[in-house]
Amino acid sequence: MASSSDGSLFERKDAADFTKTVNLESLKSLPFMDRRDFEDAKRGLVVPLPDGGVIKNEKGQIVWDLTRFSFIKEGTPAPDTVHPSLWRQAQLVIQGGLYKVVDGLYQVRTADISNLTIIEGEDGLVVVDPLISAETARAALALYYAHRPKKPVVAVIHSHSHVDHFGGVRGVVDEKDVIDGKVKIIAPVGFLEAAVAENLLAGNVMGRRSTYMYGNLLPPDPKGQVGAGLGVTMSTGTITLMQPTDLVTATGQRMRIAGLDFEFLLAPDTEAPAEMHWFIEQFKALTAAENCCHTLHNIYTLRGARIRDPLSWSKYLDETIQLWGSKCEILYGMHHWPVWGNDRVLEMLRMARDGYRFINDQTLRLANHGYTPTEIAEMIQFPKELADHWAMRGYYGTLSHNVKATYVRYLGWFDGNPANLNVLPPEEASKKYVEFMGGAEQILKKAKDAFAKGQYRWVAEVVNHVVFADPENQAALALQADTLEQLGYQSESGPWRNFYLTGAKELREGVKQSPIAMPNDIVRATTSDQFFDFLGVLLNGSKAAGKKITLNMNFPDTKENYVLTLENSALNHTPNKQAQNADCTITIPRITLTKLIMGELTPDKAMSTGELKIQGKMETLFQLVSLLDKPETLFNIVTP
Repeated sequence: MASSSDGSLFERKDAADFTKTVNLESLKSLPFMDRRDFEDAKRGLVVPLPDGGVIKNEKGQIVWDLTRFSFIKEGTPAPDTVHPSLWRQAQLVIQGGLYKVVDGLYQVRTADISNLTIIEGEDGLVVVDPLISAETARAALALYYAHRPKKPVVAVIHSHSHVDHFGGVRGVVDEKDVIDGKVKIIAPVGFLEAAVAENLLAGNVMGRRSTYMYGNLLPPDPKGQVGAGLGVTMSTGTITLMQPTDLVTATGQRMRIAGLDFEFLLAPDTEAPAEMHWFIEQFKALTAAENCCHTLHNIYTLRGARIRDPLSWSKYLDETIQLWGSKCEILYGMHHWPVWGNDRVLEMLRMARDGYRFINDQTLRLANHGYTPTEIAEMIQFPKELADHWAMRGYYGTLSHNVKATYVRYLGWFDGNPANLNVLPPEEASKKYVEFMGGAEQILKKAKDAFAKGQYRWVAEVVNHVVFADPENQAALALQADTLEQLGYQSESGPWRNFYLTGAKELREGVKQSPIAMPNDIVRATTSDQFFDFLGVLLNGSKAAGKKITLNMNFPDTKENYVLTLENSALNHTPNKQAQNADCTITIPRITLTKLIMGELTPDKAMSTGELKIQGKMETLFQLVSLLDKPETLFNIVTP
């Protein structure tokens, strides 16, 4: 990777004059005089986060540290290297502490990327969305207890199936209390399946891309990480998960929890596959989960996930307005700060409803005129009313990539042009581009001229071919890094900025990060069906070609039986069946199999204790295991 005796080639650069001009233009075009968000973000502060916002695990290791972002101060002008609108958002999301939303409803904000909400009932506390890590959730609840009566937690509600809304659950409740019925875990139907699935089959690649999206590898400073738009960044503590005890299965479902009256609305396939809104009658308080917050959200998230449905998103927000719009006085979220007053609540809900509807309908309108996703993304702009509404600015999602995702949701990746139907892979195509354009030296000469004119998008596209044709070309690596850096400095979106700047960092320094590990609770929560699907994803099709293996699998603890069949380089599993001609029959408790997956137990140890029993051709089991890939967690992104 990049190395040079001339260190200046690979050092971080200042904002170019073109970048300064782009960023200054936003100061003229956006309503920076509107200070309502700053007033709302401060409202109800009980106490700031202790220790400057530093949280440690039991070993004394830091898992959350807001002091690294102390350079972000309210009232200071945006640095030249940060888009002023993103700087404004950073000043808002950096504010943290214990806040009173209304009597009986409190939030701990910025102890992680998400909020911990505490609802005080007659019989105890209801904790909502306990952050990413057990350590941050525990510290957030401790901060609440330091300033409020220490009632027991009697319920946890997960608004949806993303890790920043369930990962810290073991930090706020003991699993024994859940098993004993003292604590309810409440979630929308499909929660557990979605929570596990999203972190399993494509978990490795999502984890790698998340390091780009959230800027985890960037130094926090004006030339690096300034936040992710949805919050500051992600904690690095212990991710946990507990199985729900109570499911919300229908809109209109009511529950009395801790003496309070909750009414729910299911909103699947919106910001998450399993998501819900609810209204608390006693507080006139509404949450639309993550479907209405202080940023335009993602129809498609850059870390990678299934594309969401903007039309359903809009309709569920409209249904929320119809159900509770006439009586809600507070809108509180799982990120950011609340708003107060019926007019303000309805403004937020209507703008979000209309924004996602606009994305859906205008993308399809232009697609029906024959425009491609790239063309549509260049053509579509929000009307002024939406563009000037701060909560629909592209701090997290963007109009550009949301439009492209909506096109793909309806029409797939192919834009209809046969020239794009079967293109060459990047490395091969790049070598031909470089040859056609007269060689790397000529390309870089022209690219430097384009860079000097501020044509950064074009330079990034062209020089990428030189990098993929010859990843040892130091001049190309340096120019591409400088180009991505300027694009990052110009980005209003936190994830876009983080992607650009992380790409620049890796072009300059190479790939440097710790391996990505799947949380133990996620693995434990997999069903047998999900586990075998995961094995199928790990199967190396080339190595498996021509091989046939049939295994019987018996799980005595769950009373499940499966047949695994390897044939035609595909691994299928059939439940409730045993094959007469199986090469091998394996009997093992499902929990023991989980321990083997997580490396907590070796096959030899499991056999010696009698937990693992194998009848038949033992070698066929080891042959199958030898055909499974171990995914590369450190794969390259900006180089081949």
